[in-house]
Amino acid sequence: MSMMLIPILLSASLIAQVPNPAAAINAARDAKAKTEAAQQKNSEALSPEQKPTSAPPTPAPSSPSTASGSKDVPPPPGAGYTYDANGRRDPFVSLSGRGGDLPSNATVRPAGVPGLLVSEVTVKGVLKSPKGGLIALAQSPDGRTYIIHSGDKIFDGTVKAITQDAVVFSQDVNDPLSLVKQREVRKAIRPEAR
Repeated sequence: MSMMLIPILLSASLIAQVPNPAAAINAARDAKAKTEAAQQKNSEALSPEQKPTSAPPTPAPSSPSTASGSKDVPPPPGAGYTYDANGRRDPFVSLSGRGGDLPSNATVRPAGVPGLLVSEVTVKGVLKSPKGGLIALAQSPDGRTYIIHSGDKIFDGTVKAITQDAVVFSQDVNDPLSLVKQREVRKAIRPEAR
């Protein structure tokens, strides 16, 4: 008799462990319905001009202004928006591209000395000017050599000073998170040029 009780007890314990599939299916359906309702509510909040897809669009009643041909057309989304940073970080600027010795590709650099970047300049020599003072020979990446004077403007800064063995640049910092807006960069005469 005890042998007969064991299979009955095992089957009873297995039945007790199996969840009610109907309750689980109903709970999943309820969760799906709630999720879809929340998504529909969010989409309506984001685009109030569009009507829900369940109701067919109804034509707007014609008013005297629309009957004459002029319509009030809403501006396209995003038109007229400007961001005022007020000293804060711009949230639309990528943080992975911080620092920026290089300007954005959208700007076209002018030819000659005004188009040089501080990071691109190689100082080849310093000469004494006939008018008194010093001038420097700077080479661009394309191999062209330019004469620069103290106070000359370059693309991302100015030539601050010229000494007998180096040129000091004041470089504009293009980092929205930096408190410093300009930094001093000293470029010595290249040893191979001496």
